[in-house]
Amino acid sequence: MTDKKDLRIRSHVISEGANRAPNRAMLRAVGFKDEDFKKPMIGVASTWSEVTPCNMHIDQLALAAKQGLRSAGGAPLIFNTITVSDGISMGHAGMSFSLPSREAIADSIEIVTNAERFDGLVAIGGCDKNTPACLMAIGRLNLPAVYVYGGTIQPGYLDGKQVDIVSAFEAVGQFHDGRITEEQLHKVECTACPGPGACGGMYTANTMAAAAEAMGMSLPGSSSTPAISKLKAEECAQAGERVLDLLEKGIYPSDIMTKRAFENAITVVMALGGSTNAFLHLIAIAHSVGVDLSYDDFERIRLNVPHLADLKPSGTHVMQDLNDVGGVHGVMKMLLDQGYLHGDCLTVTGRTLAENLAQVDPLHPEQTIIRPLDRPLKPTGPLVVLRGNLAPEGAIAKMSGMKISRFSGPARVYDSEEAATEAIMRDEIREGDVLVIRYCGPKGGPGMPEMLSVTALIVGKGLGGKVALLTDGRFSGGSHGFVVGHAAPEAQVGGPIALLREGDIITIDSDAQDLSFAVSTEELMRREEAWQAPPLKYNSGVLAKYARLVSSSAKGAVTDLFE
Repeated sequence: MTDKKDLRIRSHVISEGANRAPNRAMLRAVGFKDEDFKKPMIGVASTWSEVTPCNMHIDQLALAAKQGLRSAGGAPLIFNTITVSDGISMGHAGMSFSLPSREAIADSIEIVTNAERFDGLVAIGGCDKNTPACLMAIGRLNLPAVYVYGGTIQPGYLDGKQVDIVSAFEAVGQFHDGRITEEQLHKVECTACPGPGACGGMYTANTMAAAAEAMGMSLPGSSSTPAISKLKAEECAQAGERVLDLLEKGIYPSDIMTKRAFENAITVVMALGGSTNAFLHLIAIAHSVGVDLSYDDFERIRLNVPHLADLKPSGTHVMQDLNDVGGVHGVMKMLLDQGYLHGDCLTVTGRTLAENLAQVDPLHPEQTIIRPLDRPLKPTGPLVVLRGNLAPEGAIAKMSGMKISRFSGPARVYDSEEAATEAIMRDEIREGDVLVIRYCGPKGGPGMPEMLSVTALIVGKGLGGKVALLTDGRFSGGSHGFVVGHAAPEAQVGGPIALLREGDIITIDSDAQDLSFAVSTEELMRREEAWQAPPLKYNSGVLAKYARLVSSSAKGAVTDLFE
């Protein structure tokens, strides 16, 4: 993280001295005039791409941010970084590249911003890894910055009912189970994603956008504004104005992304029933800004925060529905009024969270998406940390929508998602089984692939809640059912999940927060002595580098943790 004392107007080095003429010449070629060299130079990090609906509209949002910066007296320059589509990479080898893309995005923003000596940053993201990556870069840079979320997708409609990308994955299982026809599957496919925006439920993209707003790093209300709304362009223009204001006032990300701000983010994620990926990403963002955040912090907050939101995947509604009745900032206003949030935390508006929310209308009085605090869906947060002899460092379970809190059954052990998928398709997984998919962690995957295809197949086969799933990989925010991920240490480094054998009895107990298997100490020692680490799956390229650098999932799966 950059020290504040170095944060003068950094781009002024370009305008001072005759030896800077070559620098200025390069910038004149891209449109700078004499007066621009006297202004703060602000980067606009755009994650625009045609590879995913989440980001297909962000080029226009970047232009709006540039216009806002220019109108407010800045000298803006747009640059791009990559994105991948988690939905498109799901269920095959491409998913190994999804989590590493977070590091590539963060690294590229850090590289360009520092190389060009920008004075501040507007970062605009869409798909799952964009938000944490942008915030990780912002944390490392510690330059005045605002994050803008590209917005949620509209739901599709089929036969009068909402459908989305998770509907498409689950329809595959229904088709293979003979419960729908190929024609019906095709209709779901054609209606699930009607246009721009990130997946519409309380999946990872919307979860992390809500967390960014709760943390104070995005404008009030921006996390639930739909992608197609005209307000998105206005938010981008305002973000440009705000960066210049932050620069003038000397307010930096380290002033905003404090421990208490992360606690606010966790509180909102728990109340909304967000994605398990929030653990991974918030810990990584905290690492980037030098804040100590661990599973213990999530647990401490979870026990005091009720689950309030009836949102997909385990509920009924999507983010656009929530936006229509008051949005994430309406939920935050309710939480603040009841003492669940730290109102004194500073935000990118230059005001405190409480000052921002004082100007926000409460949730619509007749809305049914967010339950009253005295009648929650669950009295505590639904994202539970489990520990035991199967995951000494911890594992994460999402218990929203679950009627049972304990599951015990025989292990059905597979060393890849592909093998497990084939077993499900052959109807080899039966009610009462604990399906284990291992060697899918940060190093072993590599890249800790998500298991949405597997969980959707299980649901589509009618086994949702009847089969448990355990992995050292992770789950899409769209996954639901009795699923436990992020088991650490992972199998690749000899974690206990590597020592499981077919038929071992596994117990998952969210009330006792236990994840264990019934094996004696002596037998466990014998298995440890016999176990040998398999070779890493890649010897060159980005995944080879990633597997050798990446930390445990319990440490955020970051690649710059050097102890």
